[in-house]
Amino acid sequence: MKTVLETERLILRGWEDEDAASLFKYASDREVGPAAGWLPHRDEGYSRAVIRTIFAKDEVYAICLKDYDEEPIGSIGLTLEGSPERPLDRGCAELGFWVGRPFWGQGIAPEAVREMIRHGFEDLKLKKIYCGYFNGNNKSKRVQAKCGFKYHHTNTMCRVIMLGETKVEHINVITDVDYWTQKSHKFYTGKVLQNL
Repeated sequence: MKTVLETERLILRGWEDEDAASLFKYASDREVGPAAGWLPHRDEGYSRAVIRTIFAKDEVYAICLKDYDEEPIGSIGLTLEGSPERPLDRGCAELGFWVGRPFWGQGIAPEAVREMIRHGFEDLKLKKIYCGYFNGNNKSKRVQAKCGFKYHHTNTMCRVIMLGETKVEHINVITDVDYWTQKSHKFYTGKVLQNL
């Protein structure tokens, strides 16, 4: 059962095999993946494999523009279970997101992030959501600041396995208390569209 989320301009829905061409179009861009810690996609087959594995997890969504034939232009998701390298306490999640380069600077990433934060706190009843960015990824840093995240800590020796590199990663956090305070200022406007 996959939730579909809606904002003013966006539909956030589950990824499908048919999205492989769109995913490859934006995820093959060398300006996108490495900044977020993953390699550019090499072909549609690779993109399809990502859809069937990584994107098949709960709470991973395709970011689709309503005025763009609802084609996926990016991805966003909440990791609800940690790993030995990135442990998460109960009631916590980690947010990850990216948007294709043709859509940068249009407020799409903040709109999607705000909706995922709303979904996390209102629907999933989370207590904390973490989100990180690597040194130099100022676009992600700005999106997180716009959406109410606050500095938590810096990991100076973050192993980025897919890139075979070690990077400096800054981790931000937003709590349920932060969210409800901001909500009272009409900061979040998304809604659940349907449950499939």
